[in-house]
Amino acid sequence: MKAQMQKGFTLIELMIVVAIIGILAAIALPQYQNYTARAQATEAMNLLGGLKTPLIDIAGTAGLATACSTAAAVPANPTATPPTAATPAGALNSANGYTLSGKYVSGVTATATGTTSCKIQATFKPAGQGVNDKVAGQTLSFTYTIATGDWSCTTSLPDSVRPNNCSTGT
Repeated sequence: MKAQMQKGFTLIELMIVVAIIGILAAIALPQYQNYTARAQATEAMNLLGGLKTPLIDIAGTAGLATACSTAAAVPANPTATPPTAATPAGALNSANGYTLSGKYVSGVTATATGTTSCKIQATFKPAGQGVNDKVAGQTLSFTYTIATGDWSCTTSLPDSVRPNNCSTGT
């Protein structure tokens, strides 16, 4: 009698392969989610980074209050009582060619703190709009201090996705 040769894999061999794939997926998925969240946080860093130079340039010529604004222009309203004058657009307004939103960032605002500093802040879109849950609704901001000429970065992002040069805070 001739012994039959085994053809294919046994059930236990297939189960071991599936278990190994499951373990690898369980390790890789959280790492991938952190990676995508960090990539989305980078978008905010890039948007804010693009506003640093114009802010400093405009602050040097027109003052910090003018430079540190993303406000839209408000047209005059002659029918108001009393009539209101037009309000010019802020220096960092999108009408002046500056990008103030992105795929993951819902908007950028600029706020002057007296005449000493300017805070530009990016706010991430809420959950459900293609944004990782770790960054959804969070903020990232740069603050420029005129006296020292320094920029500081603060964020409400969790430590696992926080850029290295940003401290925690809002």
